[in-house]
Amino acid sequence: MRQLKTVYVATEEQKQYIHSLIEQFYTCIFPKYFTDDEIETFQSLGVLQFEAPTYDGTLKEAFAIISALQSLQAIIEFVSSHHRSVHYEQLFQRNIEQLEQHGISFPLTLEHFLHQKDEYVSMYMKPVHAWVM
Repeated sequence: MRQLKTVYVATEEQKQYIHSLIEQFYTCIFPKYFTDDEIETFQSLGVLQFEAPTYDGTLKEAFAIISALQSLQAIIEFVSSHHRSVHYEQLFQRNIEQLEQHGISFPLTLEHFLHQKDEYVSMYMKPVHAWVM
């Protein structure tokens, strides 16, 4: 006798939220630490993009991805204003592994986020105002 397994699909709102978290990396976090050329390379390499066969779109996966992305953002913000520690490096790596289990590549280390650039004017940043002159 075969057993059936019930799997819940992620909601459209959760999928949109995942994409908005990824967009935050590209528009708010990466411009503080990387040049536009480096960010463009990230896009071409598929950093923080889904590999279709690995991601099934289940509710459990969506929650894991959301928590990993939020955790990475919090760790980056904390470490950039405080001191680096082994504990945060382990947390950072564990969340990267969580993303990779679901087909999302993040080939960066905590070391990349220790020092912000002096100036971070970037074409990837969201404009402050709706009207650009």
